[in-house]
Amino acid sequence: MLIDTHLHEKKFSEDSFISLEEIVERAKELGLDGVCITDHDSNAIRPEAQSLSQKTGFLIITGAEVLTLEGDMTVFGLDRLPEKMVHAWELIQMTEAAGGVAICSHPYRQNNRGMGDFIRELPVIRGIEAFNGSTPLDHNLRALDLSLELNVPALGASDAHVIEQVGKFATLLPDWVKDETSFIQAVRKGFTLPAVYENGTYKILRKTLYTRAVS
Repeated sequence: MLIDTHLHEKKFSEDSFISLEEIVERAKELGLDGVCITDHDSNAIRPEAQSLSQKTGFLIITGAEVLTLEGDMTVFGLDRLPEKMVHAWELIQMTEAAGGVAICSHPYRQNNRGMGDFIRELPVIRGIEAFNGSTPLDHNLRALDLSLELNVPALGASDAHVIEQVGKFATLLPDWVKDETSFIQAVRKGFTLPAVYENGTYKILRKTLYTRAVS
């Protein structure tokens, strides 16, 4: 299963210019098997996403990108999001208690939304977004190095806000991932590999290949 695990649609992310229907259409054209809609501090797209997923037979998982006091995290399995900004460890506690998973988004992005080296201080780290389509290459490579150093699952995602960015990076997951619950299980078990879309196909980004693959 190839899934773009971080996208924003325009109804609930004011900085996005793409609709849910456009995201799904483009994802299918690229050969993706699913997408995760992670709007800013909102999971309100869930009913619409579930309806469209049933209609099209295309996997749409609803999460949220939550800005904590230390930086962004994408969370899955947390139905009730915090009503005010909290610390990263608090968001992790909420997500863990709900049986979900929190992933550190674009750790080294220089816009006061990446956690950077603070990630080392977190009590539980379920995943690191090593390749983010809206983040410079050198920052992505630092994120990948951190995931390898900490032995934390690495993911790839577009973080798309425009149609051209959809699917730039994705995450390879087991074929048994069919819904949000199994997606969470796969991330928790570390069954993730980041991938890049290049020359009409997806290539898995491994330690010995990632620099050449995305340069």
